Amino acid sequence: MICAAISPLLNPPNFSRLSLVSSAAIFRCSDDTAGYRSTVNGMPKSFLKSMMVATTGTQRKMRSRIGYFSSITAASASPLFSGQAKKNSFGPNFYQDVLKAAREKFTEEISFQSKDKDISLAKALLYIAAEDEASMAFKREMDARSLQNEREDNVAPAHVYEGDSLDLMPLAGKRMSEWLYELDVIAREVEAELVPRDIGCHLVEVIEAVNVVIFEERGFKRVPTAVEPKYSYLHGVLNSGIGSSILLSIIYIEVCRRLGLTMVGSRVGEDFLIWPQTENPEELFKATSGHSLFATVNGRCVEDPRSMASDLDSNSLLGLDITTNRDIIGIALANLIRLHWKRASRSSHGLMLTSALRVVHDTSRKLETIDESNSPLLRPHDLRLAIMASERLLILQPHNWSLRRDHGMMLYYNREYGKAVQELSICMAFAPEEEAALLEPFVEKLHLLRLESSWKSLANAGQLTPL
Repeated sequence: MICAAISPLLNPPNFSRLSLVSSAAIFRCSDDTAGYRSTVNGMPKSFLKSMMVATTGTQRKMRSRIGYFSSITAASASPLFSGQAKKNSFGPNFYQDVLKAAREKFTEEISFQSKDKDISLAKALLYIAAEDEASMAFKREMDARSLQNEREDNVAPAHVYEGDSLDLMPLAGKRMSEWLYELDVIAREVEAELVPRDIGCHLVEVIEAVNVVIFEERGFKRVPTAVEPKYSYLHGVLNSGIGSSILLSIIYIEVCRRLGLTMVGSRVGEDFLIWPQTENPEELFKATSGHSLFATVNGRCVEDPRSMASDLDSNSLLGLDITTNRDIIGIALANLIRLHWKRASRSSHGLMLTSALRVVHDTSRKLETIDESNSPLLRPHDLRLAIMASERLLILQPHNWSLRRDHGMMLYYNREYGKAVQELSICMAFAPEEEAALLEPFVEKLHLLRLESSWKSLANAGQLTPL
């Protein structure tokens, strides 16, 4: 499958929404003088035939070419992806405002006071991306200003901004609202794909139309293991057309939601599977054109005998635990933690988050201490991003002791000893006894390391005087 980049439609026509119901019923469409009128569970839904124009092969190729070149330009403007600072910077205060606003909006979006069905996966993931982009941009801005000060150059004044800092934050050359609009555009393309077929509105046809737009016209494709950040952020996947399975599933879910079709999902082994919500799961496994609807949605993993998904049928499907929107966001965040920790520890091959715990309990290494002299070499920017992802996941899963342990260990590797002690102490209150016993001596040594670090700071500041 060829990867095609994405570009938004300019001034799209005002398509009316194709209303679908997430059931296994057949949606019959009939022609009338007003255009196409679909009847769903006895309720008429009309949209004008003249408003929808079929996308020709030439237009599709042109859109792919335009999208390809626009994606190159957009990617170069993304600090998180390119690693380069922008010449026209908003300044550090702007990025600090974005950091605060993005975390507040994310927390508000996934709040347990709101219903899970009301959570927008797209907004939550774009808040995550905005915060991470702002963090990297802020660091580069401060480094650049520090270098200018050393050279005694005049520091360029930051651009004054007005309005919502979060929406002004550039994400691969676009604003957050523009990436949300991109999902609307994809949904409209699916609507346009359905009309010229003139074959009715069966659930299978709707799914096939979604697949045509997403995987053929847009050229999205999955990477087995995301090794680059852009494949693990929603705007990066929309921009490049390449992403992890969970990000592609989220795009699929968001597009179908805009069409009125509810998709549900579940983790099966190493795969995350999605399917239309239905009261008749048997229809999902009926073969049409050589493939079942379930296989049409989820691709090759369903038909791969090595995958646990290949054993699923209508009965076993009912036994799966359906993931909530909060669960899906949690999976995406867990993937970000793994990605950034792997990048952070690239120079320390084989280093695990719990490696330092083994040092304390290894009698053959009892003379070895946990101090700054034997700390592994880690990339600070990637470690900071891993910590931020962990912070957000803890908002979703505050009682997950293993997650809090890993978060505390990352803080230790980042030499934030006071925060590490606090997080690991909380972890011990939730962890099983054997795990708490493993953590206790490490936390005690970490207390001493924190005191030693404080003394060194005071001494360097000249606030300690000899007796």
